[in-house]
Amino acid sequence: MDVQLGLDTFGDVTHDADGSLLPHHQVLRNVVEQAVLADQVGVDAFGVGEHHRDDFAVSAPDIVLAAAGARTERIVLGTAVTVLSSDDPIRVYERFATLDALTNGRAEVTLGRGSFTESFPLFGLDLADYEVLFEEKLALFARLREERPVSFQGRTRMPLQPTQVHPTTQKGRLSAWVGVGGSPESVLRAARHQIPMMLAIIGGAPGRFAPYADLYRRALTELELPQLPIGVHSPGFVAEDDREARDLLFPHFKTNRDRIGAERGWGPATREQFEAEADHGALFVGSPETVAQKIARTVTELGLSRFDLKYSNGTMPHEHLMETIRLYGTEVAPRVRELLAGRETVSAER
Repeated sequence: MDVQLGLDTFGDVTHDADGSLLPHHQVLRNVVEQAVLADQVGVDAFGVGEHHRDDFAVSAPDIVLAAAGARTERIVLGTAVTVLSSDDPIRVYERFATLDALTNGRAEVTLGRGSFTESFPLFGLDLADYEVLFEEKLALFARLREERPVSFQGRTRMPLQPTQVHPTTQKGRLSAWVGVGGSPESVLRAARHQIPMMLAIIGGAPGRFAPYADLYRRALTELELPQLPIGVHSPGFVAEDDREARDLLFPHFKTNRDRIGAERGWGPATREQFEAEADHGALFVGSPETVAQKIARTVTELGLSRFDLKYSNGTMPHEHLMETIRLYGTEVAPRVRELLAGRETVSAER
């Protein structure tokens, strides 16, 4: 089974060695250093998320990726995700086609609605239009990928007369994914627009998403379209052994989860919940062997073409993130490929 193995970060604002929060400008420079290391250790893809709040430093991922592109040679550079609902699809296409040219064809974009909504009031958009904004903008973006003159009419913009968007990409189509959180409607939308699907699995057993993967494949078949890649984005962390990985991750995981939980009405995260998610859920944390086994099992269960580990975890320091990247590229990824090649049996879930 041929699978790409990537890394994702949201550019979380991290602690320094003294436990103080780093300023945004330093976090941004650290993200570029992380991309450079990922390229050096053989990781296939590097994704940067978009947020518009103080606990994440990246609000313009294409700029960060361009900086990383100037210092890397082979790694695919993309987003995790671009909030298309609050952006202009033509500008998104122009920016990432430009990035694609500057990186010799290494750009991609993952399009989503985003799990945070700060960008809507920030850019003067009405949350009441949440669904229609994404549907119409994704429809236009899908047409732009054909790289021919496009016309479009919808509820959320003035009619677009036949227009050719520039620059075009060197391979004739910008690589793209649609981020899906787990609703059947989102799965069918990705199939209808003929864009590969990236499942964001951030809680619960990854295997429970198998029906969504099956639905996507069935929808493509019924639409008489070719089968397209399916990927997964999930959080995790790698250290030398399982206990070290969990002990290092938990306080930062809890800080991040508790802040978001306070905004959304969740209770504080407990160690027991964390351990259960690590044992049986969507948290890929542990030694290289443990993480590789869990990734290989998830790839097999869902029939994936791509797995991205969201390695940034709240306030976890840059030095720990760099070590995770090193281990992921040099030990986890080769072990996953060994397991998928059938040289050894993937272990059953604990």
